[in-house]
Amino acid sequence: MFARSAARSLVTPARQFSSSAARQSKVTVLGAGGGIGQPLSLLLKLNPYVTELSLYDIRGAPGVAADVSHVDTKSEVHGYPADKLDQALDGTDVVVIPAGVPRKPGMTRDDLFNTNASIVRDLATAIARVSPKAKVLVISNPVNSTVPIVSAVFEKAGVYDPAHIFGVTTLDVVRAQRFLAGVAGTDPKDTPVTVVGGHSGATIVPLLSQTPHGKGVTGEVYKKLVHRIQFGGDEVVQAKDGAGSATLSMAYAGARFTGDLLRAINGEKGVVTPTFVKSPLFADQGIDFFSSNVELGPNGVAKIHPLGQLSKEEEELLAACLPELKKNIEKGKKFVQQS
Repeated sequence: MFARSAARSLVTPARQFSSSAARQSKVTVLGAGGGIGQPLSLLLKLNPYVTELSLYDIRGAPGVAADVSHVDTKSEVHGYPADKLDQALDGTDVVVIPAGVPRKPGMTRDDLFNTNASIVRDLATAIARVSPKAKVLVISNPVNSTVPIVSAVFEKAGVYDPAHIFGVTTLDVVRAQRFLAGVAGTDPKDTPVTVVGGHSGATIVPLLSQTPHGKGVTGEVYKKLVHRIQFGGDEVVQAKDGAGSATLSMAYAGARFTGDLLRAINGEKGVVTPTFVKSPLFADQGIDFFSSNVELGPNGVAKIHPLGQLSKEEEELLAACLPELKKNIEKGKKFVQQS
């Protein structure tokens, strides 16, 4: 019963869309043995659009695959050890990357850079070589830097298509909906919030004025709500007391975005969600990656939507976001140039 209801919550759109004619979709998880990768793999096993699930990690992936493969859904599951990366990627349509080290108390996402940047670069190099047309969904932090890293690697390899590379910022949206619903006394599913900018701290800009339940939130309540959305990850890091960061909620968010993309790949129209992509919105300020509402299609990014009207407070949040985001992006690009 859990598997069926969980699957429905992650893949059922507002308008019913039949999966009876769904195309074959191979999804590969790189980092499947980790704290995000294991629950993410389980949730993807529940998605009817996934026909083959390929799980890879430097350790533990075959065991995770054996475990997940027993779940009674139709998709086939295969696990690959450290020396079988190319086999894991062969013929894949979508690659989800949660690989890397988690945050610990006192660490920022930027503190993760030196370790995770090289992991993401090496995985991106393999994807560009083996499955250059795959859609790549980057979870590994710091996303503001790792998405530019993946993009630069693909560009270096001569196979870059900006419509195919996504930073998964869905957890910011999930938190915004949950936290606003708590303030407004509503159901999160009836409390949509667009979150733009980047995926760390002050670069996260929730557009509360654009949702009916957010318009009435003002003063100190507004400030606390925005801060909680921006720094919600710290709550989890502190509560886990050194044992990790937001893994379960991130796995849910990653599965949700993967499900959105698979629906669009299968031909569903009107799938719109925030994601961190190559974007023209602030390119004139030297910021060529940005998260905003993006319409997804069979080829990945179909249309990048403008931000719409912002409140005075949101304009201030955006002004604080942009210089920080620019530094994060440049750091990722510089890392590849120096590699």
